[in-house]
Amino acid sequence: MRTRHLGRNGPAVSMVGLGCMGMSDFYGPADRTESLATIHAAAEAGITLLDTGDFYGMGHNEMLVAEAIKGKRDKFFIQVKFGAQRSPDGAFIGFDARPNAAKTALTYSLNRLGTDHVDLYMPARLDPNVPIEETVGAIGEMVKAGYVRHIGLSEVGAATIRKAQATHPIAALQIEYSLASRGIEAQILPTLRELGIGVTAYGILSRGLLSGSAPTGAKDFRAMSPRFQGENLARNQKLVEALTKVAQRLRVTPTQIAIAWVLHQGADIIPLVGARKRTQLAESLKALELRLEPQDLAQIEAAMPKGAVAGDRYPAHGMQSLDSER
Repeated sequence: MRTRHLGRNGPAVSMVGLGCMGMSDFYGPADRTESLATIHAAAEAGITLLDTGDFYGMGHNEMLVAEAIKGKRDKFFIQVKFGAQRSPDGAFIGFDARPNAAKTALTYSLNRLGTDHVDLYMPARLDPNVPIEETVGAIGEMVKAGYVRHIGLSEVGAATIRKAQATHPIAALQIEYSLASRGIEAQILPTLRELGIGVTAYGILSRGLLSGSAPTGAKDFRAMSPRFQGENLARNQKLVEALTKVAQRLRVTPTQIAIAWVLHQGADIIPLVGARKRTQLAESLKALELRLEPQDLAQIEAAMPKGAVAGDRYPAHGMQSLDSER
């Protein structure tokens, strides 16, 4: 497994990471035994970066990760998102990134993960009621105390990135980036590169849209996703069909071509593979062997042009919480 750095001066991690969210939440039931086996398989393949959040299954995901890496903590780079508030029925009811809330959330995460530090800690969204400087400043105190190694951001825009960086060095921004979601290319990615901040890209398959996956039930996030609804879905499926033809020519799968495309967008971008099963992980890892030539990239662009995908990447209420979309 080759490595990439989180930012210009950040730590080296595996060139792809494992997004663990789906093992606990948002995509319907997951098999615990298979989830653990998938994390183990990722480790055997050389993946060191594990992505989780304290609100993924409200602690379940962190405890699952802790179980999977027990006795091998020093082999992994664990990044954790915090701040999302949820009710007992799972509904999202707000966001809290106040300094004391950040420190309290970190304390719970350290206990659930069974570790004395988090490698990268980040608010999952910008709290509209709390200046980013206050949130980052509080995490900076935790860096000085040794409980956090690096600070990250998630789904914020260029102006917020600059304010955060002026408060404390930021290692990486986690944000959705894929053939279907290329909004960061206009302002956010140039800002990150100017400041020497890396990217951990989630949603690289647009939640399964690019791989031909479909919602599994009412508790599957995609059941509410605009990209999987009505005319939007019909239009998007035609784009995926065109992408599939390019993949067939290269003798790979649409999943592999989508991951390889993200990898080819720059050495400062680390895709997060959201595999819940070992078979999915194995398919995804083969993308690391795929070298896309200029003519291949041109054909991919022709099959799925920038901005061609129909529908927002979140329902309306979710889009409103994204500083990155303003």
